[in-house]
Amino acid sequence: MIRVLIADDHGIVRAGLRLLLDQISGVEVIAEAADGREAVRLAKEYNPDVILMDVAMPRLNGLDAASHIIRDNSRIGIVVLSMYADEGYILRALNSGAKGYLLKDNADDELEAAIRSVASGRPFFSRAIAAALLEDHVNLMRKHELTDSVGLLTEREREVLCLLAEGKSNKEVAAILNVSPYTVDSHRTNLMQKLGLHNVAEIVLYAVRKALITP
Repeated sequence: MIRVLIADDHGIVRAGLRLLLDQISGVEVIAEAADGREAVRLAKEYNPDVILMDVAMPRLNGLDAASHIIRDNSRIGIVVLSMYADEGYILRALNSGAKGYLLKDNADDELEAAIRSVASGRPFFSRAIAAALLEDHVNLMRKHELTDSVGLLTEREREVLCLLAEGKSNKEVAAILNVSPYTVDSHRTNLMQKLGLHNVAEIVLYAVRKALITP
């Protein structure tokens, strides 16, 4: 059973999300929060598997609330609910520790996929966002007459990038690839330098743009 906490300051939105979630087999809504501080408190109290987190909430916005929650318990998967497909919002959400980004306009069709993906530790982006990120990347490469930047990576660096983008830690990547954490850290440093990436959020966005992982 996937235990879900809903955090949104609009009662009608919470009711709508609960109605949708109640129809999904193996998913249980365990609590609802009407503001960011309440979301942080209820996350500690109920220890949910997934939190559906609105961005704009009183007392503490959703992204700051997500940061607090992830610092306390990195196991919780947070899906940010937003009206905005702008890359700046997506980066901020990922930097806050969220694993998913779901557009409210697509919630009816993609809610179950978002919940199950994040609950299993994999990232999730609304299809419209994933498509836009890929299109933006292709246009940028074409504008600057660049070749495919994935070609800069060794096979092992590409494997490390994909696993990191899927939410695996350095230790987990090391176990999967049967190498030392030091080796993983070295590959991670090299691939980030080659691609001009600075943090895990940018690694995830790059992997989505390049269709290296399935959001």
